[in-house]
Parts: sequence; structure tokens; C-alpha cells
Amino acid sequence: MGFFSRLGNIISGFFSSLISGVEERHPEAVYESAINERLKKQKELKKAVSGIVFLRNKTEKELEEKEAELVEINAQLEVAVDEGEDEVALVLLERQGELEPRILELRNELENVRRQAEDAMGALNSFREEIKKLKREKEEMLAKAKTAEARIKIQESLDGLSLDADTQALENVRSGIHKRVAEADIGAELEDNSMDRKLAEIKRKTGNAQARSKLAKLKKMRAAKEGAAENVKKTI
Repeated sequence: MGFFSRLGNIISGFFSSLISGVEERHPEAVYESAINERLKKQKELKKAVSGIVFLRNKTEKELEEKEAELVEINAQLEVAVDEGEDEVALVLLERQGELEPRILELRNELENVRRQAEDAMGALNSFREEIKKLKREKEEMLAKAKTAEARIKIQESLDGLSLDADTQALENVRSGIHKRVAEADIGAELEDNSMDRKLAEIKRKTGNAQARSKLAKLKKMRAAKEGAAENVKKTI
């Protein structure tokens, strides 16, 4: 394949893709174009059918006239023979000889043209039904397209709002709670390790020791008094 052939294929493919994209974005216009094209062809087909129907009607009328004329000539021929009008009978026989093959020919033509007319009418009716079907398809497909587009927009909105925003919000709340807990833990730890708290604890322990020492002295003095009193009793 030559360079220009490949270039032609590339350009053709590009424009085909471009046209395809435009068609997908504007389905209503595509359907309208297809329907209008079929209406145009229907009009052309209707003209062709009308020509065939006209020929059928013309053939039918001519056949009826020829058959009626032949019936009349046959009746006249009987009278001419009865009356002995040989010259008239000869003219009538000549005319009869012209009519009979023509009638046979018209019958064959009428059979053919009737068949053509039936086929043409059938094709026209089928074409009309196809256009009606295409119009119904257009309404259905456009409705589906609008529904799908709405669903996609809703889904995009939900995707943009729910997952990212909600997840981030929850993460922020969790982080904030953990920070507050950590601050509380640090405050308690600092309070436990503070110098004032240690001094207060030492003072408390010292006070307890002094109180115990005083209590011991009181108990010792009381014991000494009780011992002296006991000795006095024994002396008496």
C-alpha cells in the first residue's frame, strides 16, 4: 500500500470517527435525517406506484370496452347473417378478428400489471410501516438516552459528593478526636510528673510521719504513767 493510500485511509478513518462522535452526541438529528430520507423515498415510490395503478386502471377500462364491443359485434353478426347481409357480416367478422386477439392481449397485460400493482402497494405499505416503526424507535431511544444521561449525572454527583467528601469528613473527625485524647493524656502525664505534685506528696508523707511520731510518744507517755501508777499501788 502506497503512502497516499495509507494517508487516505487515515483521513477517512479520522472523519469517520469524527462523524460517529457527532452522531452519538446528536441522536435526535440522526433519527430525523433518517426519517426524512425515508419520507423522500416514500414519495418517489408513491409516484412509481401511482403510475402502475394508472396503467392497471387504463388496461382494465380498455379491456372492458373491448369486451363490451365484442359482445355487441357478436350480436350484430347474428342479425346480419339472419338478414342475409353478407357485406355487413364480413365487416363484423373482420372487426371480430381484430378484437379477440386484442382482448386476449389485454387480459395478459392486466394480469401482469395487477401483480405489479399489488407488489408495489405492498412495498409502499411496508415502507410506511417502516417509517412509523422508525418514529416509534426514535421516541423510545431518545427517552432511554435522556434517562441514561440523567442517571449518569446523578451518579457523577453522588460519586463526587459521597465518597471523597464523606470519607475526608470522617477522617477529619477521627483525627480531631485522637488529638484531643492525646492532649488530655499529655496534660495528665505532665500533672503526674510536675514538681509541685511531687513536693505535695512529700509533704503529705512527712506530715504522716510526724503524726505517727507524736502518736508513738503519746502512747509511750501513757504507758509510763500507767506503769508508775501500778507501782504505787503495789507499794501501798
